[in-house]
Amino acid sequence: MIFLRKNYPVTQLKRNFAAMNETTLYIALLAAGASFVQRTTGFGFGIFIMSALPYLMPSYGEATTLSGLLALTTSTIIVLNMRKYIVWKRLAGILMTFVAISAIAICMLSKIEGRTMRMILGAVLILTSLYFSFFKDKVRKFIRPNLRSQIGAGTLSGVMGGLFGMQGPPAVLYFISTEPDKNHYMAIIQMYFVIGNTMMTIVRALNGYLTPAVGTTYIYSLAGLAVGTLAGSWAFSRIPNRIFTYVVYAYIGISGAIILLTA
Repeated sequence: MIFLRKNYPVTQLKRNFAAMNETTLYIALLAAGASFVQRTTGFGFGIFIMSALPYLMPSYGEATTLSGLLALTTSTIIVLNMRKYIVWKRLAGILMTFVAISAIAICMLSKIEGRTMRMILGAVLILTSLYFSFFKDKVRKFIRPNLRSQIGAGTLSGVMGGLFGMQGPPAVLYFISTEPDKNHYMAIIQMYFVIGNTMMTIVRALNGYLTPAVGTTYIYSLAGLAVGTLAGSWAFSRIPNRIFTYVVYAYIGISGAIILLTA
């Protein structure tokens, strides 16, 4: 009996360690897939990883924080390689709106129960997928590179980024409709994500969501992130400019199918 009592904590510790390693591996694989999608289509990191990450992290707030940190890293790598395509005057309005709205949305996280957030996330992904799929032609005609469109896209992006860790779809819709080619689109939207995710990480840290669990998991996920980014770069370079828009919209449809299967 004494032997069993002395060794029980060690046995339990081993079990906990094995479970942690398994969870870390899952998250690293999710990071690889999410970074591949981000590098190929210019967005979708949050959409991909947040379909499963809230179930693997201790809380929903920590899941959005980890997603934001990993997405920030991916976008920074892309920006360093494509910075010559960035036109800053086409970025300012939407970015400033996003920063203000997302800060407010993040502060609301502590007042909303995690399961409710996952249900809202699923509904938002489904509706976004349907909206892009059925109304993309009309929306492209409506959106113009002016301040009104930037404020509208920045507001929607701020709400979705702050609450769900997936600010991409509204910004994607705006930039892919106003940028001249896929290189300009990729560079400017990644700069948008770099600044936006940096700000959101600071706000999340101030709200207590940047925990040791987030930091440790982030470090272990970097290998998966590197693999996914390299593979995505290869895929992006081989997509003709004339069909790139269709690839982006196709992924939105896929994200809707994923959430239907996992909801």
